[in-house]
Amino acid sequence: MASFKLLLLPGDGIGTEVMDEVSRLVDWANGTGVIKIETESDLVGGCAYDDHGEAISESAMALAHAAHAVMLGAVGGPKWDGVPYEKRPEAGLLRLRKDLELFANLRPAICYPALAEASSLKRELVEGLDIMIVRELTGGVYFGEPKEITDLGDGQKLAVDTQIYQTYEIERIAHVAFDLARKRGNLVHSAEKRNVMKTGVLWNEVVTQVHSENYADVNLEHILADNCAMQLVRAPKQFDVIVTDNLFGDVLSDEAAMATGSLGMLPSASLGAMDSEGRRPAMYEPVHGSAPDIAGHGKANPIATIASFAMCLRYSFDQGDLADKIESAIATVLEQGLRTGDIAQEGCKLVGTRQMGDAIVAAVQRSN
Repeated sequence: MASFKLLLLPGDGIGTEVMDEVSRLVDWANGTGVIKIETESDLVGGCAYDDHGEAISESAMALAHAAHAVMLGAVGGPKWDGVPYEKRPEAGLLRLRKDLELFANLRPAICYPALAEASSLKRELVEGLDIMIVRELTGGVYFGEPKEITDLGDGQKLAVDTQIYQTYEIERIAHVAFDLARKRGNLVHSAEKRNVMKTGVLWNEVVTQVHSENYADVNLEHILADNCAMQLVRAPKQFDVIVTDNLFGDVLSDEAAMATGSLGMLPSASLGAMDSEGRRPAMYEPVHGSAPDIAGHGKANPIATIASFAMCLRYSFDQGDLADKIESAIATVLEQGLRTGDIAQEGCKLVGTRQMGDAIVAAVQRSN
């Protein structure tokens, strides 16, 4: 039986509520007899700052390095708006990404048939939508130096963020995108701004070279990032895999998410490089935030976090069959008309976090 260590970092706001539902799916997976998942829990984000003055502790980082994968809930909230910049809740998330070298962020945008009417776009544009956005996660403007605000005097300040990419960073994210495309629709769109940015010029050159040398069988199309944003609204089903940099990936993935109906529906995976033993660091988290306005009320949609666990089973634990069962259970429950508030529709039954979790657990148990 395969055995794995999974670190749970619920974080802030609704993070603890949705992670409780993941724990129930871990119990179900352990009960199948095909896998053994040992879990540990720790703090990250604002709750970690409240406890020990840092967004993530050294002991929590040690657990993350030792685990086969990390499950993260959500971080942040207005409670911590006044903390020092380097200790803000999001600093814990950024450190996990940086220290674990999680350079590839996979964000699927899938529109379940039962939710086609929940999208802000017309049904015919989104029904059957299945996009994978591959975002470079550890380079670009979020990490480039210098990053500073300088006081120029006379009431004037100068703010600088630096966009930097090296060849190897673009090469490795391109390989991830092309490998995924081979298992999907065999199409990659590479999005950048080569018309105004030198990093875009290099991005285009490197992706083109990786494609010609290794993936000539995969269809590649280059697209300017602003046009990509427009096309995601005009005709999103033209896309299969989109590969892009850290900043554009952040924006485009959220845009694609809303085409599906709700941020509360979408999972993500952040992957590092595979080592000589075939093991790669990984972190899985929902795309949504901590939603402090509904935290503690049992209203949060747990589906994105549950689907993130399914991605963990698929990409880190090599348990595609179990992942398929969870994803099928989600689709089944939605077809039954159960809805949390963020995806509420007329004629459907409004349920809370635990009720949605109950229904999904029951559905996967029926699949055994």
